[in-house]
Amino acid sequence: MSTTAETSAPSATGTSAPATEQTGPKPRKPRAPKPPAAPKTKQAQLVALMLRRQGATIHEMTSATGWQPHSVRGAISGTLKKKLGLGVTSETVTGRGRVYRLQTGA
Repeated sequence: MSTTAETSAPSATGTSAPATEQTGPKPRKPRAPKPPAAPKTKQAQLVALMLRRQGATIHEMTSATGWQPHSVRGAISGTLKKKLGLGVTSETVTGRGRVYRLQTGA
């Protein structure tokens, strides 16, 4: 008497799992819009700080860039004013000290 035992043989892909039908790539979820990127250079950080309505103090600019106060003042006077020709204004504000702003075209 011979009996034949049925064994599960691996499929052509090498696995014994049944093949599944693929309907195509998964649909992607829509991405939320990215927030505006932070300025990449320290000079751009200074410009961004000074363009704010409240302006920026030397202390705020040194905290943002890691520069010494004399380096921030040099960048304002040499790079922003002289080389880039930007209009820089400063005024003393009670409680904050000297605040620097860039003049905008408006």
